[in-house]
Amino acid sequence: MAVLIILAVLFIALIVVVPLIERSKFRMSGEQMGQLGRWILPLLVVMVIIQLVMHYAN
Repeated sequence: MAVLIILAVLFIALIVVVPLIERSKFRMSGEQMGQLGRWILPLLVVMVIIQLVMHYAN
């Protein structure tokens, strides 16, 4: 039952958030996306390492 409640909340949030994002005037230039993209892979690697340490520490 809890799974259905979680799915319902996520679905409702999706219905609310998508139109808000589409109406938003926030746009990023190619240069800004390139700067952010440069950080994504190192942050993912750090996240995986932290998760592995937490998993094996318990």
